[in-house]
Amino acid sequence: MKRILITGAAGFLGSHLCDRFIKEGYYVIGMDNLITGDLKNIEHLFKLENFEFYHHDITKFVHIPGQLDYILHFASPASPIDYLKIPIQTLKVGSLGTHNLLGLARVKKARILIASTSEVYGDPLVHPQTEEYYGNVNTIGPRGVYDEAKRFQESITMAYHTFHGVETRIVRIFNTYGPRMRLNDGRVIPAFIGQALRGEDLTIFGDGMQTRSFCYVDDQVEGIFRLLYSDYVYPVNIGNPDEITIKDFAEEIIKLTGTSQKIVYHALPENDPLQRQPDISKAKELLGWEATVNREEGMKLTYDYFKSLSKEELSREEHKDFTEYIK
Repeated sequence: MKRILITGAAGFLGSHLCDRFIKEGYYVIGMDNLITGDLKNIEHLFKLENFEFYHHDITKFVHIPGQLDYILHFASPASPIDYLKIPIQTLKVGSLGTHNLLGLARVKKARILIASTSEVYGDPLVHPQTEEYYGNVNTIGPRGVYDEAKRFQESITMAYHTFHGVETRIVRIFNTYGPRMRLNDGRVIPAFIGQALRGEDLTIFGDGMQTRSFCYVDDQVEGIFRLLYSDYVYPVNIGNPDEITIKDFAEEIIKLTGTSQKIVYHALPENDPLQRQPDISKAKELLGWEATVNREEGMKLTYDYFKSLSKEELSREEHKDFTEYIK
């Protein structure tokens, strides 16, 4: 049985990856320090013989006994609220954490796939974004801790590949959504749905003309799965190129939820990207991959998940308490 380590296993994407590799017959080792992850996302796996969980911070030394065939590095805060509240932890997981896992991959002779992000493109001057675009990032701005952590992560991964011969893969993930997203994590989909379910007005930052391209989680997982098995070592965009303005998206949410809230506007946060759309030519050519779940179908599944949350979860204003991690 092939053995795979998945970091960030209790997070949104990490938990779905655990499900996929369990389904594929792997022995899955999940690892998470639970700073932003939640055990409820993987509690259904605890009874399985081919799953184990380590509560561990990967910025500390990482040891896994026995054979290890693959590593998926998905540990990182991933929402603007998170990395504004825990900026140093965000930088450390992308730098020290990635270094530790690359060292583990080297020792175990394991193939490692790291989760990069469309944020490496910053507020792009090229549209849509191709893998060859180097980005427009403010290194010292409020979002810089996340953007630069991911850019460094890509650099050290390529260095381990070229210098040490480690088998590496790099996925650049564009906006992904689906069940298990944290309701109050500051990203637009849970924010809008949470506001709709609570009867609040929908909040748009800026004029609403900025764009996003949303990829359903099952499509994202399939792209990652195919990339892991490919022979391509350079970054690959995985995302859905179906672009929409935030204003139009807010109106779609009002229609989906059957609510009658109005849309209110606030100032756009500093360095918030105005356009986001992946060029997925490489994914199509190299992996035979493209998104298959349209936004209407994916949003219905996501809305059904959020509707199933308790009133207490829906009304929780503080999305996460990081006090114990930043003493």
